[in-house]
Amino acid sequence: MEKSSKNNVYLTGPIRRTMIRTAFAMLAGTVAMSGYNIADTYFIGKLPGQTPLAAIGFTFPIIILLGCVFRGLATGLMTPSAQALGAGRNVRAATLVNSGLTLMLLFSITLSLVGVATGRAVLHSLGASGETLEAAKEYMDIWFYGYLTASLCATAGDMLVAIGESKLSALGMFGALFLNIILDPMWIFGFGPIPPLGIRGAAIATVISQVSGTLYFLELLRRRGLVQFRHIPWKVMSRAWVLIVRFGIPAILGMLMIPIGSYVLTRITAEFGDAAVGGCQAAMKLESIAFMFPMSFGISLTPMISQNFGAGQYLRIKQCMRFAMTFAFCVLLFMAILFFLFAEPLVSLFTSEPEIKANMILYMHIIPWSFWAVEVHRFSGFTFMGCGHPKFSAFLNIYRVLLLLVPFSLLALYFFRSYGLSSVLYARAFADGIAAISAAIMANMMVRRLVRTGK
Repeated sequence: MEKSSKNNVYLTGPIRRTMIRTAFAMLAGTVAMSGYNIADTYFIGKLPGQTPLAAIGFTFPIIILLGCVFRGLATGLMTPSAQALGAGRNVRAATLVNSGLTLMLLFSITLSLVGVATGRAVLHSLGASGETLEAAKEYMDIWFYGYLTASLCATAGDMLVAIGESKLSALGMFGALFLNIILDPMWIFGFGPIPPLGIRGAAIATVISQVSGTLYFLELLRRRGLVQFRHIPWKVMSRAWVLIVRFGIPAILGMLMIPIGSYVLTRITAEFGDAAVGGCQAAMKLESIAFMFPMSFGISLTPMISQNFGAGQYLRIKQCMRFAMTFAFCVLLFMAILFFLFAEPLVSLFTSEPEIKANMILYMHIIPWSFWAVEVHRFSGFTFMGCGHPKFSAFLNIYRVLLLLVPFSLLALYFFRSYGLSSVLYARAFADGIAAISAAIMANMMVRRLVRTGK
């Protein structure tokens, strides 16, 4: 496998231009990934009665949880593969990719079988019952069997990003989403010989579109020599699996902190009433708009740092990290100003309920000032991951959620409850600020040591 100059864009391209161009390409991919849920929710919402939408709502926590698992394993594959590519060890990279996809295949089949066997009990534990439980089970039974293609599609797409082919990755994601949008009404409501299958049809449409995306991504990786149909000795494959899991488990643990932290903070917010929960949840959906481009920007950071780490270009890593953090700080500070100034008209577009509206405005007057901190903290974790410290990357996420966000929020609830919801919101913003500053300092120290000593 020859290493083309195009695949070396992370090593030789101008840092600012390369990262911004990659971010714009991945912005399309980020929107496409969110589009699956939006499309399914839209078409399922056209079915009669409340049961279909309620059922799909109960499936989201399971999908998010399993998504954290395979995205974590994908990171575990992408990071060492990118390091190998950066070092020019293309045969090793191909071995890692083939071994990693095999591991993902076996892991996904196992989780699918466990999911089908335990799906009813899990959905019931989430509160689903009666017709809603049966509808959710119908959807998840099909989705579990499609978990294999979902995981392979995401992993292969991430590998394209790792080798600098972010545009092709985004194109594949958009193509699969477009196919899903076409197939959804056909399988949900029926079309020609296809009978109306309701909520099951949405799951089938999703699986078919993910199969197409998987085949597209795998073919692109095959053409670049990373997917090869050859026998890999068990000893070589098992070593590759150990390395992938070494990076993957910390990535999974770090990702799991997001839903865990969200659950705990929602429970704390519930102490101030349903309107507080409703207002904060609605405002959080608005804040996702602010993070859309910085999150896409961060997607390019891990492979870029990983490749430069493999190539021993440590000064370039330092420049990548500093530019990424400066960029995120400026963009999200600007977004915070916009949210603060236009909170009321923005909120008015979503609700006219006075109490929920007041809580949304309160949230948007406080939390956006810590937006920058969330991304600076995240970028610090990516830097540790790319430089071969996956455990420390996971520690930063655990540190932020379990040692700062949750304790600070509980302390605010206990000592400053009389100040209302604002006390918990200020505690969260303060905790994010501390987490970001300390993580950035640690990441900078690590990179400076790399530049100075080479280890």
